[in-house]
Amino acid sequence: MTVSLAASLLNLALGLELSAADTAAGNRLTLEGATCKPGPHSGLEIRIQRLEATALQLASGPFVLEIGRIAVHDLVAQIRTDAGVPRLDSVQAREVECAGLKLQGPLHMAPHVRKADDTSLTPDDAWRLDPLGQAEGTVRAQIADAHLLFDADVTVPIRHGQIDFNDATVEHVGPDSRMGISRLGLYVDAPNGRSYLYQFASAPLAGVEFEHRGALLGSWVSGRGKLQLQAFAESVLRQGRENLDPGLTAQARLLMARTGLSGEVRLGDGLLAMPGMQVHLQGRHEGANAIALHSKSAGRGLTAEIASLSARDAAASWKGAQLGVDALTGTLRVQLLVEGPPMRFVLELENAKLTKPRLAPH
Repeated sequence: MTVSLAASLLNLALGLELSAADTAAGNRLTLEGATCKPGPHSGLEIRIQRLEATALQLASGPFVLEIGRIAVHDLVAQIRTDAGVPRLDSVQAREVECAGLKLQGPLHMAPHVRKADDTSLTPDDAWRLDPLGQAEGTVRAQIADAHLLFDADVTVPIRHGQIDFNDATVEHVGPDSRMGISRLGLYVDAPNGRSYLYQFASAPLAGVEFEHRGALLGSWVSGRGKLQLQAFAESVLRQGRENLDPGLTAQARLLMARTGLSGEVRLGDGLLAMPGMQVHLQGRHEGANAIALHSKSAGRGLTAEIASLSARDAAASWKGAQLGVDALTGTLRVQLLVEGPPMRFVLELENAKLTKPRLAPH
């Protein structure tokens, strides 16, 4: 099998463009133990004991996938013939190993992306973030020369998937400030008054317990409020991105440009689902799926790294094709980059192992 034939199969399956990631060295493809025999419906069944490829680049519109190395074990492809035209019917394998996998593109929901094919999810439930409900960790921010807070160190603990703003601290020269959440939005009470970092388009939102004020002294805040991460994040994401940007105030954008972030958040087990994709995280008790966050400037982007990713029952629907994987492990790094109004993402996966991957184009 030549590279051109492999390219034609990929184009047949997903409409992808195949090229070499390293134009100087070119891409490479090797096969071991390839057999071919008649299959059902006047088609063909192709079996390959081992397929290995290096330095591949796949592109679909603005999205680009680079693969440093991929090894597929015990691959079986079913090809059917429709009106004399061969079409890829399904592909499955026992295991896939890959390294140097890098996917990047604009951060938006393309029109062709749809919810994963799971009848247990209704349209309203397309976003499910169960692992946030058990999240534990701490997020820290270092604000330099902020107009509102001076130089400040912010610490936000996360316990049992919840942020209790009574436990959040904002330390700087002079009297410390306090964070909280009211029906208007997320705020900071600084020495020079209250300023809102994020304003809600409408209230109340799911997962929010707003601040409480004393019965006798109406202006005295007795409780800063709480945020249930899963319910709040799902509620915001279901509103769509067009409702997210207006919530950031001009003061918040200024602060984000001058704010460095760091933190560690250990996710729980459970379902992560978004339009077009779903996966179950697992292995919390073994230390899997702990996220390390860092950013020199939150206004320009954020990096999240998972040193030990462990997931099962992954499924995705893209351009009519159904993809599935029984189990997935590896090291994951995700970057969100702000480049003017548009945002981009870069996803990198190293030392990844996929158990029983399968593809069914339509």
